Amino acid sequence: MHLVIAKVGESLFDGEAYSLTAPGTAGEMTVLGHHEPLITTLKAGDLRVHLVQGDEPKVFPITGGVLEIRSDGATVIL
Repeated sequence: MHLVIAKVGESLFDGEAYSLTAPGTAGEMTVLGHHEPLITTLKAGDLRVHLVQGDEPKVFPITGGVLEIRSDGATVIL
């Protein structure tokens, strides 16, 4: 899936990812490609991006944000 993680004026990640694990306000969630569309808020914690299945994740500490999931990818705005 195509994943974008961005702050105002700064792109932290823009590329293909196998999965994203995010600290949603209702609990931790993992997103894979072709996920049902969803918009949710995020709480403080770590975003973990797996580029391929089974690899070590890239970790992005966050203090909160918004996650939008579409059938073709996801966007995190911090």
